[in-house]
Amino acid sequence: MIRSELIQKLADENPHLYQRDVERIVNTFFEEITEAMARGERVELRGFGAFSVKRRDARVGRNPRTGETVEVDEKCVPFFKTGKLLRDRLNHTED
Repeated sequence: MIRSELIQKLADENPHLYQRDVERIVNTFFEEITEAMARGERVELRGFGAFSVKRRDARVGRNPRTGETVEVDEKCVPFFKTGKLLRDRLNHTED
């Protein structure tokens, strides 16, 4: 599912809301997650999962085309860990 499909689905399920308002809500939701992660904060959505930022140290890598060694700078990467409810639903397990 892509963002526009999510917006359309929410708008269809909530006919009392204007599509532009649903779009604003969805965009705000994702912007808040992005901003929190940019500040280095962890974002947890109970039952769904948690978004966090992991730091990767600088290292020496290899260019796969040429085999030449290259310096890879330290960087931050987004990380998502699924929640138990989502994992259970994906694996069809029931308690």
